[in-house]
Amino acid sequence: MIGSIIGTGVFTMPAVMAGAGTSSIITLAVIAVGAVLLGVMFGQLTKRVPSVDGGLYAYSRHEFGDFAGYLTAWCYWITCWAGNAAIVASWVLYVESLFGIENPSAWTNLGIALTGLWIPAIINLAGIRQMAWFQNLTVVLKFVPLVFVAIFGWFFVSSANFGPFNASGGSLYDGIGIAAGVALFSFIGVECASIAAGRVRDPRRNVGRASVIGTAASGLLYVAVTAVIMGLVPHDQLVDDGAPFVAGIQSMFSGAGWVGKAVALIAVVSGIGALNGWTLVTAEMPFAAARDGLFPRSFAKEDRNGTPWFGIIASTIVASVLMAWSYSGSTGLKVFTYLVYLSVVTVAIPYFFSACSQLAYLVSRRRKVQGWNLARDLSIAGVSALFSLWVTFASGYQSVYQAMVLILIGIPIYSFLKARRERLGLVPEPIDQIEEPDARGVLR
Repeated sequence: MIGSIIGTGVFTMPAVMAGAGTSSIITLAVIAVGAVLLGVMFGQLTKRVPSVDGGLYAYSRHEFGDFAGYLTAWCYWITCWAGNAAIVASWVLYVESLFGIENPSAWTNLGIALTGLWIPAIINLAGIRQMAWFQNLTVVLKFVPLVFVAIFGWFFVSSANFGPFNASGGSLYDGIGIAAGVALFSFIGVECASIAAGRVRDPRRNVGRASVIGTAASGLLYVAVTAVIMGLVPHDQLVDDGAPFVAGIQSMFSGAGWVGKAVALIAVVSGIGALNGWTLVTAEMPFAAARDGLFPRSFAKEDRNGTPWFGIIASTIVASVLMAWSYSGSTGLKVFTYLVYLSVVTVAIPYFFSACSQLAYLVSRRRKVQGWNLARDLSIAGVSALFSLWVTFASGYQSVYQAMVLILIGIPIYSFLKARRERLGLVPEPIDQIEEPDARGVLR
């Protein structure tokens, strides 16, 4: 669970946070609390809708019907491939640091990015067993520099390196907005246990526990390493550094170049691991929806190993196109930040649907919770809904606009899916009011 949450983004996050100022550490802590509440809520929802793959999709469909389920799956699918693109954008920066590539062209960036996208896709297509082995290896490697910095980095921190409380150049709320997007992006994955609930032993008990414990542990680690890196690297250098952990580790070891290269190598390998896991997650929700007839049928195709191969290939192709589009206009941290905000907006919508699903149950006559438990659950669901709305608003107009275009593209697709299900008799056809002519031949 923690391996799903902690990806390569955490290795780049301190640089983006530094652009907001030290206030971003507080923002990160608040986002962590919100993510923990989401984990609690997903656990509650799984108790009502257990042993069903799809997680957020299943919750929305159970409470609001097919269209809400489809829209949730569509939004989350966008989140996954856009999020994979964001992870790759961070990964590219560490590849460049590892090999000493300076001032790379857009074509160089794109070539590295496509390599990072397609290696995990090939690993996944090779089979679940091989993927799981590789994933476990990279999770271990990923935690080595993070835990080391979080514990021992404090001994090397200099207060002079911390930037101003608000470094955004605007209002404090502007600074909070800069930090909020990348902070929530770092917690995307809190829902992964619920998405694969059908494959989890005793999901009513274990999904909520895994979500809460994994998110809380990740939050503590994020806050610690972000604060330490801000104290290790001078602020004016940190805001422009796409590989801040390299600079942070080197400052701890008096500029030893080999240490920085070792950290860059670990970040590169762990990045492949994060992409490895998320490449499969990208195909899981469309797979669950396609089996229900609420996503194109091709996404339900599996190979002999049980891998949803079409979903993996299709998602990787779309992510590749997004990377080409992104690098055609920007490079470096700008590409990473843009993709982060796009991912955050599209994931906030499924979170919002899930929160509203829980609210609908709690205020209905079906609920079994009473008294204090009802007040507690209503508070969790209500705060989760408001949290999702706030994160969407804080992501900025451009991100919301572009995300909305991508979401609207999915509605015509649903039209054809619904028509097909009606023809097959899977859902009832709507009763249309047809005008009939009266005795004089006039339509009435």
